[in-house]
Amino acid sequence: MPDLFALTAIGGTFLIAGMVKGVIGLGLPTVSLALLTVTLDLPSAMALLLVPSFITNLWQAVVGGQGGAILQRIWPFLLLATGTVWIGAIALRQVDLSLLSALLGLLLVIYGVANLAGLRFSLTQHQAAWLGPVLGTVNGVLTGMTGSFVVPGVMFLQAIGLPRDMLIQAMGILFTLSTLALAVALQRNAFVTAELAGLSAAAVPPAIIGMIAGQRLRQNLSEQLFRRTFFIALLVLGTYIIFRALGG
Repeated sequence: MPDLFALTAIGGTFLIAGMVKGVIGLGLPTVSLALLTVTLDLPSAMALLLVPSFITNLWQAVVGGQGGAILQRIWPFLLLATGTVWIGAIALRQVDLSLLSALLGLLLVIYGVANLAGLRFSLTQHQAAWLGPVLGTVNGVLTGMTGSFVVPGVMFLQAIGLPRDMLIQAMGILFTLSTLALAVALQRNAFVTAELAGLSAAAVPPAIIGMIAGQRLRQNLSEQLFRRTFFIALLVLGTYIIFRALGG
């Protein structure tokens, strides 16, 4: 049974991650994973994010009324992004976990730098048709290896020119399906224990409280400034994870 400090740290992590999601509409799996891997091994951190990630992203996935149009447009990407997670999860048994943690840090750095630099890619419908399955496969494998859903998946969704509301719902669908696929892959590889499952479920209330608080803060904060601060923090945290994992 984890001690009081560990329980407090886990609750605080999901409170912060939920608050970030409440303010900018994304980031709960990314923030929670980044913070948890500072003190926990990667598979345990991945297992802990499962229930809060699923619960908080399911609402985002179903609200908006454009689910059918989204699925019709990007179903090959979503199918591969979900169906290849198990391949990446094999690496959790075959590859040194410090290397996978460093890979997670690298993905966080890439995501942070891309957003701070304002990099935005644009794909034509023809390009998206053949790149979607390729990038979906890459995203799925990386999800299984690191627990991160965002690179290159979110970048692909941004590049195909979805309207803002549809983009938010599409990200919710991607994160929800990826979380389910990750849960199955971790369970098959015996990384989800009863204790971790219970802790993951217990992390839902702090995550939801954080989201509600973040939504209220959003009314009084500059979202642009908050996003910039968030991505700077992600860049710093990703760099720290890389150096820590590689023994720097």
